[in-house]
Amino acid sequence: MRRYTLTAIALHWLMAILIIATFFLGLTMVDIPGLTPTKLKYFSWHKWLGVTVFALACIRILWRMTHAAPPYVASMPNWQKKASHASHALMYVLIFAVPLSGYFYSLAAGVPVMYLGIIPLPVLIAPDPELKALLKQVHYAFNVVLLGVFCLHVLAALKHQFIDRDRTLQRMLP
Repeated sequence: MRRYTLTAIALHWLMAILIIATFFLGLTMVDIPGLTPTKLKYFSWHKWLGVTVFALACIRILWRMTHAAPPYVASMPNWQKKASHASHALMYVLIFAVPLSGYFYSLAAGVPVMYLGIIPLPVLIAPDPELKALLKQVHYAFNVVLLGVFCLHVLAALKHQFIDRDRTLQRMLP
């Protein structure tokens, strides 16, 4: 069985961990009442993770463009192959869209993003309360869709591992 490259596997699992951490940090920070030092720290960490995910997504897409994915197992039905392609494409779009929507949401809120507290990211739009409200909803919606696609991805991998027993999951395991 052909497997993904070690670079693709490392990027996959690193990004999965960072996306999960960013998601839960986002849920945690918005539940903190008021504007506390802890909440501000979590907002900064959330943004840093988002920028890191975006940077890794850029690396990952470049890697993917130059390294083909291993073929699906022969026993996989065509509809599952098509569903896999569609869900992966949507996940790639969302892996870019979620951090970008958060970045523009911060800018529309008048809060520039400082990566790791030292590297200022460009301010591409001026503060705009109406755009801020829209981008907040867009960022939330993208996260909800990403969570749904992520859950389907995990469930499909588990189905292939424990029900089909077709070794599909082994292609992405270290």
